[in-house]
Amino acid sequence: MTSFRSLFLASLVSLLALPVVAAPTVWTIDGAHTAASFTVKHLSLSTVHGELGPVSGTISFDAADLAKSSIDATIDVKGVSTRNEKRDAHLNSPDFFDTAKFPTATFKSTSITKSGEGKLTIVGNLTLHGVTKAVTLEAEGPAAEQKHPMIPNTLVTAFSAKGKINRKDFGISYGPNAVVSDEIPVVIDIEANRKG
Repeated sequence: MTSFRSLFLASLVSLLALPVVAAPTVWTIDGAHTAASFTVKHLSLSTVHGELGPVSGTISFDAADLAKSSIDATIDVKGVSTRNEKRDAHLNSPDFFDTAKFPTATFKSTSITKSGEGKLTIVGNLTLHGVTKAVTLEAEGPAAEQKHPMIPNTLVTAFSAKGKINRKDFGISYGPNAVVSDEIPVVIDIEANRKG
């Protein structure tokens, strides 16, 4: 009995001595303070600015082991706005986003790596217009978390990411490059919350 008790205590001490593996911190994207925007060259001259609809999703972040980090986001494409009703209606049509069939876009990260102090390279699968392609985003963040001044028991942080996509890679082929640029710079500014 004494041997069993000693063995049990020794096993318990060994378990307690094992390092605690911290789980990634999970943040919820605040759609009211997050924006997915883009720019397009028109006639190879002017730059048209646009913004998609609300963004939702989660960010799982582990600063000590970025391999455990991930992003899963959904973007409301049908909410596209370029501050011109006629153009926005055209963007929603089958010529462009065809939002009757494809109302949302999704981004699911496949890898997140450090690229500098406070900088991340995020690779993931973007599904847009029914097509899934790998894209790379260069991001800054996360910002130092702080107590949310308006939501009790909540912490807040922020990320900002930039990248470029080719619209024709996603089957959006209306108009030649000289009229509507094929390469589209995108910017995603994210505010995210968690209980704490």
